[in-house]
Amino acid sequence: MAEQLATFLSTSPLGLVVLAVLVFGDAFFVILPGEAAVTAFGALAVSTGSPPLILVISISGMAAFAGDACCYAVGRRVGLTRWRWMRRPRLQKAFALAHNRLQRSTGTVVFTARFIPFARLAVNLTAGATRTGAARYLTLASLAALGWAAYQAVIGAIVASLIPGGPFVAVLVSIAVALSIGFIIDALVARRSPRAHSAREG
Repeated sequence: MAEQLATFLSTSPLGLVVLAVLVFGDAFFVILPGEAAVTAFGALAVSTGSPPLILVISISGMAAFAGDACCYAVGRRVGLTRWRWMRRPRLQKAFALAHNRLQRSTGTVVFTARFIPFARLAVNLTAGATRTGAARYLTLASLAALGWAAYQAVIGAIVASLIPGGPFVAVLVSIAVALSIGFIIDALVARRSPRAHSAREG
């Protein structure tokens, strides 16, 4: 049944719709498995031959950009304190940090944050709220979204080409690899942030 489900998702247009919805929603709700979905479809592209890898990257990139652009628009319209969840101390610290880094290096921050779920939410909302130039920001966001989509999909494709056992096994292993890389990135960022904060205070 698992193999049949994997095959169905890879061959049915509904699978790509699910992929787009998960990636788009991941821009707002970081608990959604956007990264895992792209990696899984990258694995399916190699293990079953469908959908084409370039289509997985294109749809994922467009959905990711659409989500980021909507977050930017929300920040621009409502600011960073309108809703109660925005006023939580942790979020306010994240917004302040995002604002500081956007002022210093917009391009680097946009590309880096795209690979870190909570960071990209904070950066997109903050960019909109602080009126970061829409044309430049959204251009950077589109390039970052495409790069992120290619990275996630290629991870799945590489794993599927190396791991025998059919599409279901390829999907499981590729998701595990992608999640492991994500945890490592999160750990490195968390470890670096306190040091950077201490250096600024010193």
